Amino acid sequence: MVVDKVGEGLADEIFHALADATRRDIVRRAILGDHSVSALAGYYPMSFAAVQKHVAVLERAGLVSKRKCGRRQLVKTEIHTIHIANQLLEEIEAVWRARLERFDEVLAEADQGANP
Repeated sequence: MVVDKVGEGLADEIFHALADATRRDIVRRAILGDHSVSALAGYYPMSFAAVQKHVAVLERAGLVSKRKCGRRQLVKTEIHTIHIANQLLEEIEAVWRARLERFDEVLAEADQGANP
């Protein structure tokens, strides 16, 4: 399981970070290309400091990284962590699909028992 490999703490950090619409949008923008924090701040009706805090949450979760370019801090999406989040969701989906298949089997068995 992916959760075993990455740990519950990291999984919680990733999904906590992605639970906010602004943070998801920052990740989407940074996938398309590196953005400075000040450029990102221009997209949202909030202060520069608020955007900086959103970026910090994403960075702690490993969803983005920052690098210095002169005086600017450029934000880039960490695709590896996006891949981990996707794998976690795929595992949850697989569990539910297996449960639904088992449910179908139980119904089929009940049908056979009612109509010998």
